[in-house]
Amino acid sequence: MTTVSVSLQQQADYRFEINFGENIPRLIADEPAPLGKGEGPAPAQLLAAAVGNCLSDSLLFALRKFKQAPEPLRCEVRAETGRNPEGRLRILGIHATITLGVAASSLEHLDRALAQFEEFCTVTQSVRQAVPVRVTVVDAHGLTLRDQT
Repeated sequence: MTTVSVSLQQQADYRFEINFGENIPRLIADEPAPLGKGEGPAPAQLLAAAVGNCLSDSLLFALRKFKQAPEPLRCEVRAETGRNPEGRLRILGIHATITLGVAASSLEHLDRALAQFEEFCTVTQSVRQAVPVRVTVVDAHGLTLRDQT
C-alpha cells in the first residue's frame, strides 16, 4: 500500500497554500466570491482537474503500451454542482472530454486502449463510487471514439 500526502496551510479566510512535497511547486487554492477571493482554484476545480489529469494519463499510458503517439492530448472537464435532497451543495456529475492530438486512423490498437484505459485511472474509479463520471474521447478531427458513463 502507498500513501499520498499533502498539507494545507490557511493563508487568509478560505485561501490555503497546498504543499505537495519536496521539489513540487506549492499551489494556492481559494473559494470564489462571496466566500473567498478566487485567488486560486476552488476544491471542486481541483477535483475536476484530478479526474481529467488521471484519465489523460491513463489513456496516454494505454496508447504508449502499443508504441503509439497520440500527443498532444487535451482534456476538458465539467463538474456539475447542485443541491442534494438535504439542500447541501454537491458535485452531481463530472464529464471529461479527452481530445487526441492526431487522427484516430493514425493510431494502431486504439480500440484496445479505449476499452481498458479507464479501468487504470485511480482517481476516476475512486470518484465514480460516489459521483457519476462520463468520459468522451474524440480525435483531432472531432470524431467521437468513445462516450461512456
